[in-house]
Order: sequence, then C-alpha cells, then structure tokens
Amino acid sequence: MTVHPSLQTYADAWTHSIEAISELVQPLVEGEWNRATPCPGWSVRDIVSHVIGMECEMLGDPRPIHSLPRDLYHVRGEFARYMEMQVDVRRHHTGPEMTSELEYILIRRARQLRNENRGPDHLMRAPLGAEQTLEVAYRMRAFDVWVHEQDLRVALGKPGNLDSPGALVVRDNLLLALAKVVAKDAGAPANSAVVLDVHGPVEFLRTVRVDAEGRGSVDGAPSLGPAVTLALDWETYVRLACGRIRPAAVADRIKIEGDTELAQAILDNFAVTP
Repeated sequence: MTVHPSLQTYADAWTHSIEAISELVQPLVEGEWNRATPCPGWSVRDIVSHVIGMECEMLGDPRPIHSLPRDLYHVRGEFARYMEMQVDVRRHHTGPEMTSELEYILIRRARQLRNENRGPDHLMRAPLGAEQTLEVAYRMRAFDVWVHEQDLRVALGKPGNLDSPGALVVRDNLLLALAKVVAKDAGAPANSAVVLDVHGPVEFLRTVRVDAEGRGSVDGAPSLGPAVTLALDWETYVRLACGRIRPAAVADRIKIEGDTELAQAILDNFAVTP
C-alpha cells in the first residue's frame, strides 16, 4: 500500500471493518436483510446501502438522482436527508445484488488505497457540498464502518471485533467530543472535573477539566476530587455516544459517583453522532 503514513492507521482500520461487514452479510438469506439494527430507522440492508453509498462518494461517483418518500420518520434535517438518499435508492435491492455491489466497491476502494498519492491535507468533497481534508475523510470512514459493523453484529447476534483497529479510531474520535459534552452541553460548573472510567475490550480513563471560563479539556491524569465519576463498559460507552441506546436502558451498566444531577445531564447529552 502506498498510503501516506498518517493515513495508514485509518486505511488499515477501514479495511479490517469493511471486510468484516462483507463476511457478515455474505451468507444472509433474504429475510435477514430486513432485520432492524440499533441505528434508528435502518435495517441490515440499509446499513450496507449506506456503507456502499459513502464508499461510492470516496471514489468520486456521482450521487443518485432520487426523490425520497415523505414518510421516513427517522429522517430529520438536511444531513439525514443527504445520508438517506444512498440508502433509499437501494431499498428494493435483493441480497445478491447488495453483496455483489459491496464486493465491487471493496475492489475499487482497495485499488484506490493502493494508488493513493494525495497528501493528508488534500481537500475533497464532504457531505452537503462542504470540504474536508483527506485525513478527516479517511478517519471518518474508519469510524463509520466500525460503528456500522457493530450495528450489524447486534442485529445478527454475532458479537466481535470490539477491540479491533477500528475500535481505537472510534475511541479517539469520540473523545474529541467529550470536552464539549461535559463543559458546554451538560453545563459542568467552572473549576470542576469529571472522570470517565471505561473498562472492557478497550480500556481508558479520561478526566474532563472545566476551567474558570467554563472551557473543557481532556487529559489522561486522574482527578483527586472529581464532581462526577462515570464508570461503564466499552460497548455501553460506544452505544450511548453513537446514539444507539438511551441512558435509562443501560442504567444498570453505569456506575455513578458524585453529583447525580450533573451525571444525568452528561448522559442526556452523551450522543455525539448525527
């Protein structure tokens, strides 16, 4: 592979997850494609359609010309409409059509990765006509396919890969949002600290410190007197942060110490994916 060193981690994580998705869906019978997933409003077929569609966009393929139905309850806002287009256009595709398109996309994207000679700062098209760097695009594709691999695993009852390369990309990406969740969205008081203690296949401890101006920052050093400590397992953390489950549904898997009101405000604002 000729990918730039700073992109290699994301390329490897993406490859691992998308190959796992391909293996998961290859043997499915027609009925299994319609199973609901933890991703609101999306079936197994819809998840795979989304993955195919986003990889098509990485390849620079034109977006489909398609009118969305008006009764899709889970589609709220322009970003959701943008994402739904690639999904709805494939809603009547059969299992074999889905797997063959996924395999073809895998071949094309693997070739693109092998021949990649653009630098990490190269600007490219992002959803809704915005621009993003190639590095951000690679990171978001690694993030997206791992999260959707887990959606499929839950729907199909085939757990696994909670500690794969993609999991580490997801951890780092979710932690980027943690300071805003605690300091701004949950309104943690100035000069306070909140500790997040995550255990399981991926383990880490992070402290969000809120300064005198109410700005949050994250580091790996423990706090001697945190306002709140939240301890939970990695899978629960991911499902909460990605909006796959509500805090009340997993209350028994979260240990709270300290200010319970602040803890609840943090959990109520924990979902950071669109």
